[in-house]
Amino acid sequence: MRVLCFTRQLSRNCISLVPKIQSLVGHSLDRCFTRHFFLQSVRFHSAEDVYRCNVKIGSLSRAGKIEAARQLFDTIPNRDVVSWNAIITGYWQNGYFEEAKRLFELMPMRNVVSWNSMIAGCVENDRIDEAFEFFGMMPERNTASWNAMISGFVRCGNIKEASRLFEVMPWKNVISYTAMIDGYAQKGKIERARALFDCMPCKNAVSWTVMISGYVENGRYGEARELFDQMPDKNVVAMTAMITGYSKEGKMENARILFEEIHCRDRVSFNAMITGYAQNGSGEEALKLHIQMLRSGMQPDHSTLVSVLTACSTLASLEEGRQTHVLVLKNGFDSHVSVCNALITMYSKCGGILDSELAFGHLDSPDLVSWNTIIAAFAQHGLYEKAIYFFKQMGCSGFEPDGITFLSLLSACGHAGMVNESMYWFDSMIKNYNIIPRSEHYACLVGILGRAGQVEKAYKMIQEMPFEGDSGVWGALLAGCRVCLNVELGQLAAKKMVELEPKNSGAYIMLSNIYAAAGMWKEVTRVRSLMKEQGVKKQPAYSWMEIENKVHYFLGGDTSHPDIEEIQLELKRINLQMKSMDRIADIVSKWSCLS
Repeated sequence: MRVLCFTRQLSRNCISLVPKIQSLVGHSLDRCFTRHFFLQSVRFHSAEDVYRCNVKIGSLSRAGKIEAARQLFDTIPNRDVVSWNAIITGYWQNGYFEEAKRLFELMPMRNVVSWNSMIAGCVENDRIDEAFEFFGMMPERNTASWNAMISGFVRCGNIKEASRLFEVMPWKNVISYTAMIDGYAQKGKIERARALFDCMPCKNAVSWTVMISGYVENGRYGEARELFDQMPDKNVVAMTAMITGYSKEGKMENARILFEEIHCRDRVSFNAMITGYAQNGSGEEALKLHIQMLRSGMQPDHSTLVSVLTACSTLASLEEGRQTHVLVLKNGFDSHVSVCNALITMYSKCGGILDSELAFGHLDSPDLVSWNTIIAAFAQHGLYEKAIYFFKQMGCSGFEPDGITFLSLLSACGHAGMVNESMYWFDSMIKNYNIIPRSEHYACLVGILGRAGQVEKAYKMIQEMPFEGDSGVWGALLAGCRVCLNVELGQLAAKKMVELEPKNSGAYIMLSNIYAAAGMWKEVTRVRSLMKEQGVKKQPAYSWMEIENKVHYFLGGDTSHPDIEEIQLELKRINLQMKSMDRIADIVSKWSCLS
């Protein structure tokens, strides 16, 4: 009798009734009998039950549990179009586009949402041609359909086709305008983006943010600031875009002021500030902000770690670099390409070339940047043979070298003093790989020839260059002239450098040193006087060292260090010891000669 009463309630949600069946008929009831009642109850699914199942399919899909979502979908006998849309969207969102496409073909009935879902799936999987096919087959289109296609074309860089669709679409909304503004900005057509922004009938926070970001990405920082100041409601994305803009201008104080105004900072805003500090040579500030980020409970992503490792590289702080490496391992980024590339660079600049090689070894699939980075690391340490070995391994792995690769090889030759080899690789770059040398390649080769005393040959190479030499090329020649005391060429190189960079103190100082080495003291005085007349200031030399996880900076002539007296006393003591050792060496040498 209780079972009969229960069957009258079968219009309720069948899934929630399974435990109730078991409680009513007793645990001794056969499982097959329970399943029989469950399947019978499915027939009585109400519209409310289907709705709940559809919601559940969506939530399971978003949680990545697509198999569970499919199992639930299969239990619904009277599925509606929403059920199909939910499972199809779930499949392509979880990376199973082909299964989504198969189910779409099996749909008994489709609506505009179904078509839009497939278009979105194609766009998400970079299958823009298929998306356009679906768009063309649609029996009816709404604004979302047009927006999906426009966004797809913008995403793949086809701004021409996106613009064509935008012009012919019957109804445009804020999403349509924003997608096109983003597309124009990405292509550098910032004036067209701004014109469209200005004629928008309605703007939202996203529109403002996209336009501001467009200005920043195109280096139009003044216009970005102007628009940002006009923005009615600031949001964290727009503020982060402006922080990036200030950072690229080198205005880190402005960036920090804006950063402090963000009440709800997210990881992206922290990353923008940390990256700004790292790229502008403020490594210590970058590391401090990273610690603040960790203390706030936020975990770093790969972008954070790359920026922090860059900061460690600029500081040559091996201890901080190792601590960051621990975070890399802890957060599972030990085989992430960009992070490993940053690790290779960090260890190389901190003197740990063996650790650089180990970091490279952790990469499952190194990219071209990875190969260039490890070759550059060996080049910087003067390990020519290792650099060439990895160059050959790079070719065996199917990678073609680029200009950066050969710049590293030339650098390796320079550090090892290999003139003939440098000429071989320079010619090979052109003849065997069809790579056109840039100014950096010529500067590197001119520097190698100059250090070898072949300044005339270096000057001839500059004359034969297919473009005018920049300050790097002439600076390399000037440095070579200093080595072999070629006053005439040195004067020419210095003159060219001053013409290109009037405020560069290096040209004046190197020419003055050449004159001094040649005993031309009147010319030394003249150059120093000219330097003062032109208002050119010599940049003070500096050095740093890491002691107990703290980096200490020392500028030439600076006495501001709190322990300067102790440091100076220690330097005097070391100097006296060195003089004593020299005297002892002289005595030993004399005794050796007498014996």
